[in-house]
Amino acid sequence: MSGTVALVSGAACALSATAVVPLRRLAVRWNLVDSPGGHKVHARPTPYIGGIAIVTGTVVPSLIALGLADLQITAIVLAAAAVSVLGLIDDIAPLPAVTRLAVETAVAIGVVLSGVQATVTGTWLDGVLTVAWIVVVTNSFNLLDNMDGALGTVTAVTAALLAATALAQGHLALALLLCALTCACLGFLPYNWAPARVFMGDSGSLFIGFTLACSAAVLAVGRPADAAVAGLFLPTFLATLDTCVVFASRMLAGRSPLQGGTDHVSHRLRRTGLGTRAVAAALGAIAAISGALCLAMALGRVSPLAATAAACAIAVVLICLLRGERGRLRSPSLSSEPLPKIRERRH
Repeated sequence: MSGTVALVSGAACALSATAVVPLRRLAVRWNLVDSPGGHKVHARPTPYIGGIAIVTGTVVPSLIALGLADLQITAIVLAAAAVSVLGLIDDIAPLPAVTRLAVETAVAIGVVLSGVQATVTGTWLDGVLTVAWIVVVTNSFNLLDNMDGALGTVTAVTAALLAATALAQGHLALALLLCALTCACLGFLPYNWAPARVFMGDSGSLFIGFTLACSAAVLAVGRPADAAVAGLFLPTFLATLDTCVVFASRMLAGRSPLQGGTDHVSHRLRRTGLGTRAVAAALGAIAAISGALCLAMALGRVSPLAATAAACAIAVVLICLLRGERGRLRSPSLSSEPLPKIRERRH
């Protein structure tokens, strides 16, 4: 198993890093670039379909190593790839919010029908709740892609610790898929690290969110209700917190929660004086803490209640520290904020 993981991980990193270069050139040729202007603060047009490299690096080695024998993993990979195609189409020609939600819901239902149902209530409602949760978390990770290197760093850390959790629970195929995702992000990060030469776009961020949401749901199947809830919440802690902070702050300010703005956790951290790279590292550290709590819970070192309470305490501390950082920042090292939609677009 260790040899297979090493081969898949190496292939994922190499594929992702290699694919970025031609994708970047193709995006420039086809004018698939995010141009400066408005409240965007990057200095030059930047290609935004780099996420296809992450998808390629994750999907190809995983399917070669695992085949189609595991129904749940196959469903997750195929559904995540479909969501990535949806994101690519949306990158090229923006789709209506209802269309995106309909497709995301349909593929999430497919994953749930394969047997991925977090056992929160022990009733038929678990299927409905799992579908809704996958869709919400998918778009929460999409929102988290708002600064150079941020989502790539968070994903690499989260996927690595979730892979360790999967190994602890005996889900070897899922662990391999998550290792591939980790290394695909590591291959992509040098091109996305500030100042970014390429953005991952919706094709990458939606794929990442969907894959992580489904992976957490797999590990919550058959678990007691408290462990299932904690297992869903902890790996997605940062994306969930960021979405809650943004929606709450905008509603309190009398603005539409779907309207773009520089009020994400990353932007608030940036306004405390941290550089863009430092913000990405700080977000990775927060993701590492919540991921470690999830792993410790899987290993029986802490109870689900204690792990969840610790994460909530971190959330409260962060909110208290950052609650005054509301003003708009103008800095050439901060990536762009998107136009209003169900999630905020860079372009």
